[in-house]
Amino acid sequence: MLAAPLQVPSPPALPRPCMPRARVLSGLAAGLAACVLLTGCAGSVSPQRNVRGDPFNESQALQSGMNRFANLTMRDNLDSLEVLLDKLYQRNPAMWRASGLASRDAAREAVMFAIRSGGAWPGGQVPQRGVDAIRVAFAPVYSGDRAGLMVYGLGTMLVEAYDGRLHLTLFNGLNAQKIANAAHNVTVAAWLLASRRDEQGRLLLLADDITPEERNLSFAREFGKIIGRLDTLAAVNDEKVRRSLLDYLQGLVAGPFLQFIPIGASAGS
Repeated sequence: MLAAPLQVPSPPALPRPCMPRARVLSGLAAGLAACVLLTGCAGSVSPQRNVRGDPFNESQALQSGMNRFANLTMRDNLDSLEVLLDKLYQRNPAMWRASGLASRDAAREAVMFAIRSGGAWPGGQVPQRGVDAIRVAFAPVYSGDRAGLMVYGLGTMLVEAYDGRLHLTLFNGLNAQKIANAAHNVTVAAWLLASRRDEQGRLLLLADDITPEERNLSFAREFGKIIGRLDTLAAVNDEKVRRSLLDYLQGLVAGPFLQFIPIGASAGS
């Protein structure tokens, strides 16, 4: 015969602790205060990032969605280059002084104005633009403003990838391969910045700083933004014609199913 299963008695119910009402209220108040403090701290550490579009103007009437995407990409990439240049001038003050201008801000503004206006390198004696200017900036024999010339080369290269324009309209287009090549060149420039040294083994330009006490990767982050924008723009632009055709075909297929129904129509009619 099988032995009957053991009957395990249920444990006695534990008495509910009795907490004074005042203690309960004080605990709730403390919890709410902690939540408020944590929320405040979180807000101060990680503020919400705002989306920044351009205000409407008449020229946008002649821009397609793809044009707007490309124009915002150019705007943000030039802004990133200006941030990089300012950081480089802060870490390498000898560079902006080599420009011959009175201040760091004046040197930065001169470089960015030359990029946006299609002007020559403001430092003189360097007729190159685009990748050729970047090569000169990292040449050991060059003794001028390396930081400004590198950013000038990157900026003029971006404009060259847009066929010499800062803004596109319905009458302009982009070559996806040029944009992809520009992204690659930005990657190479970032590598040169982090690795190119002089004969004494010193970096030609100080940028990111990684030490046991600190990790400053702000330059890498800014370069990453530029590369990411260009890669995305190249991929989307490469699909532009195919996407337009698919949108047209989808409209033809969906058209018969998107008909207006008379207000007086009934389900049985």
